[in-house]
Amino acid sequence: MDGRSALTLKKKYALLSPYFDERQHRLLAAADAQLLGRGGISRVAVASGLSRTTIHRGLKELQGNEVPPQRVRQLGGGRKRIKQQQPAVLGELERLVAPTTRGDPMSPLRWTCKSTSHLAVELRRKGYRIGARTVARLLQKDLKYSLQANRKTKEGASHPDRNAQFEYIAGQTRSFQQRGQPVISVDTKKKELVGRFKNTGREWQPQRSPEPVNTHDFPDEELGKGIPYGVYELGANRGWVSVGVDHDTAEFATATIRSWWDRMGSKSYPEARELLIMADSGGSNSSRTRLWKVALQRLADQTGLCLSVCHFPPTRPDCACRSAISHQAPANGTRLNIACFATSLRTGGANRWRAMK
Repeated sequence: MDGRSALTLKKKYALLSPYFDERQHRLLAAADAQLLGRGGISRVAVASGLSRTTIHRGLKELQGNEVPPQRVRQLGGGRKRIKQQQPAVLGELERLVAPTTRGDPMSPLRWTCKSTSHLAVELRRKGYRIGARTVARLLQKDLKYSLQANRKTKEGASHPDRNAQFEYIAGQTRSFQQRGQPVISVDTKKKELVGRFKNTGREWQPQRSPEPVNTHDFPDEELGKGIPYGVYELGANRGWVSVGVDHDTAEFATATIRSWWDRMGSKSYPEARELLIMADSGGSNSSRTRLWKVALQRLADQTGLCLSVCHFPPTRPDCACRSAISHQAPANGTRLNIACFATSLRTGGANRWRAMK
């Protein structure tokens, strides 16, 4: 074989080798060596970069087909799995990743982030040869671990009359509606910084033209913050929102109910003599807040209505029952994408309040 032929053979292997696996590369080199005859193994070894031993093994495969057609290597070939090389690594990894279940308060990772890189570093300190990717594979496939967020499920025992409370509230609601009396649900919604502040989420904008907002979420001294307090009218499926600028107090809550009654309720129920108010058990309308009861009495004196208040029990993870406004405000009240922001204290669509209208 002259120099030109050797160069051509070398270029052929350079072009084809990226598309071949180990076995295909080995068999191609063996076939060329067999066709070249005497000295072919040495010439092909130089052109392909394979060792003479590998080419000899390829020649044996061409003659006797030692490796099954569906395999690249013989059974047992390749690097041994880490579980075979270091059998104790699984137990050590489980002790590191779950110290609380193993009762080991002195675990080195007891108070650190249990990431795969940290686990790999700690295992290497103990003499194991292992990387972060191998740690992740062992956790997922062998120990059956997965990345999970915390779940709020631990809570005290439920009151034996809890379900009866919800049934009583539902019965009161039906009774008031059958008599043609108004029923409302009240709650304070998420406080909002007023100004160009970032909210998570996305909205449709021209390409590469996002809405500019402030870098930091420091409250604007002039605009302050808004405290939306909502009133949801169950019978008419509509609501009223008042926005406070100071604090969420019982006086503010009853003032919102009074505003709803003056602007909407009295017109919808001109013959009303009673009003049922449903609220949760916390915040400005809590059942334990004395100012809430005093403010309600003042509201009853001003409107001439007989007020009845039903408080929902604290929400449990296994019970999805909440006040009606908690369900309807996100569904019917949120007319804008969550990425919007409030630019003033007026509850209008132009000012981009995520409020019920």
